[in-house]
Amino acid sequence: MKNLPQKVRSRKLNSKVDLTAMVSVSFLLIIFFMVVGELSKSKVMDLALPEKDVCRWSHACIKADRVYTILLDENDKIITYSGILEFSMEAPKEFKSGKNEITQEVFRKKKEVHNYMISVGKPMNGIIVIIKPSKKSNYGNLVNILDLMKVTKIETYSIVDEFSTEESKLLASN
Repeated sequence: MKNLPQKVRSRKLNSKVDLTAMVSVSFLLIIFFMVVGELSKSKVMDLALPEKDVCRWSHACIKADRVYTILLDENDKIITYSGILEFSMEAPKEFKSGKNEITQEVFRKKKEVHNYMISVGKPMNGIIVIIKPSKKSNYGNLVNILDLMKVTKIETYSIVDEFSTEESKLLASN
């Protein structure tokens, strides 16, 4: 018998696809976008600054008893006073930044103003803090004072860059 040519049968290839690498890439992409999404969120503190000339249109100007001013100067020096500097009942106090004394003083002043406002029949009015950083003060001290406003739960505060002549003299004398 003659050898007849046999039909060549094609071999079936394995049709399975290995998706292990694709799963790894997918997880890496998910992690990447989660991290980027978290890092892209803004990390800012909400500030509500008042109008400059509130008393010009309003008859309800702020009483000096509620105002507490914090002056920031070079070498981590902090000077505080109540009310208007020229007519202040207390002498200005000096602190060093990073010490616990300024926190205790702000808590004390907040409680004092709160008790005063209750005695005059206006318990909803609280302390107003004016923060005045000098040109020589450092940014870290300002951030620490803003953190202190959050810790002490003082809702009304403002950052002002203008100094009166009395305040300039006070910073120069200390």
